[in-house]
Amino acid sequence: MSSGNAALDGFYTYLSSERQYSRHTLSNYQRDLGRLQDYLQHSTLFPDGRVDWARIEPKHIRNFIAWVHREGLGGKSIQRLLSAIRSFYKYLHREGLVQQNPALGVQAPKSPRRLPQTLDVDQLNQLLESDDDETDPLACRDQAMLELIYSSGLRLSELVSLDLHSIDWQDASLRVVGKGSKERLLPIGRKAMQALDRWCDLRDSMARPEEMALFVSKRGSRISGRSVQLRIDRRARMQHTQGKVYPHRLRHSFASHMLESSGDLRAVQELLGHSDISTTQIYTHLDFRHLMDVYDKAHPRAHKQSPKKARNDDD
Repeated sequence: MSSGNAALDGFYTYLSSERQYSRHTLSNYQRDLGRLQDYLQHSTLFPDGRVDWARIEPKHIRNFIAWVHREGLGGKSIQRLLSAIRSFYKYLHREGLVQQNPALGVQAPKSPRRLPQTLDVDQLNQLLESDDDETDPLACRDQAMLELIYSSGLRLSELVSLDLHSIDWQDASLRVVGKGSKERLLPIGRKAMQALDRWCDLRDSMARPEEMALFVSKRGSRISGRSVQLRIDRRARMQHTQGKVYPHRLRHSFASHMLESSGDLRAVQELLGHSDISTTQIYTHLDFRHLMDVYDKAHPRAHKQSPKKARNDDD
C-alpha cells in the first residue's frame, strides 16, 4: 500500500523538478488532486482516511466526477480535473505503484459551447478612431497595441512577449511565439504599421536603455498582461464602446471578420495559431448566426413568429 500523501508529494516534486512546471500550474494540480483525495478520504472505501491509490477503479473515478458535476463544476473544469488525475496515474505507473490508470476511460460531461463575443466593424472603428495627442507616448502605445491585436489576431500573452526585433518593417510582418512555443509569421495591416511607427518614435522616452520589449510600461519595463487589459478597458469606456472590451474579444473579432470576408477556414486557423481546426470552426457558427440575423431582417418572408402562433395559424 502506498501512502496517499507520499505519492502526491512525489508527483508534485516530479512536476516541479523534472517537468519544470510553473508555480501556477503546480497549484492547479494540487487543487484538483487534493479535491480527489479529500473525496476518497471521506468515502466508505477508506474508513481510516488513508488513500491507497492502487485500489482505485474506474467506477470510483466516475462516481467522483458525477459528484463534482452535481456540486456545480462545469465541463471544462472537469476535463482539466480528469487530465490531472490521468497525469498523476501515469506517474504512479511509471514508479511501479499502480498497475492501471482508472481515469483513462472516464469522460467529462459535455457542456454547451459558448460562442465568442465579438465587436462588429462599426464598433471596432469607433474603438480604434482616436483624437489623442500623437505626441503622448501612452496614447500612442495604447493605439499601437489595439491596432496590432486586431490587425494580426494576437493573444494577450503573444502581445506582451513581443520584442523590438519581432517586427519586420520591410515586409510589414510579425514573428510571434504562441502556445506550445510554436512560431508563426503574421502580416501587419497598414493602420497597425502606422500606429507602430508612431509608438516606436516615442518608445525610447519611456523604455529603459537595456529593455528589448516592444511595449513597455511607464516604469520602462515590459508591460504586463493585466496593464494591457486595464488600458483597453479604459479606452473602450472613453470611446463608449458597447459591452465589455478585452484583448481576446479583439482576437475573436479579427477571426470572425476574416472568416466572413474570405470564407477560408484553413487560412484563419493558420493566422490564429490553432493546432486543431475544430477550435477555429466555432467561428463558422458565429458567422452562420450573423447570416441568420441578416436573413431574418432582410427577407420579406423570413420574419419569425412563435411556434405557438404558427400552430394556431394552421388550425
